[in-house]
Amino acid sequence: MLKVSEKALTRIVELKKTEGHPESHNLRVAVKGGGCSGLMYDLSFDDQITDKDDVFEDKGVKVIVDKKSLFYLLDTTLDFSDGLNGKGFQFVNPNATRTCGCGESFAV
Repeated sequence: MLKVSEKALTRIVELKKTEGHPESHNLRVAVKGGGCSGLMYDLSFDDQITDKDDVFEDKGVKVIVDKKSLFYLLDTTLDFSDGLNGKGFQFVNPNATRTCGCGESFAV
């Protein structure tokens, strides 16, 4: 399961409105190859759910995760930071054994 923090929820709702996404669009979270640690997170809005996807709901947000990415994201919390040390979504991932300095990529 993937969890969503209160700060991330607020930012997701804001982004959905400002980018003009309809209510039918859900948050898609994926893991792709790349970055300095080997794997990168990918966030987007999507209204398509396939048989290769799992859907979780937390705090009213439906999160779509493809089965391949789910292995890397189990028990992860999506958070949002707007502090001085950086602004953006952050993944608190207990499966990551190493992360890069920018927080954009990780390894397991």
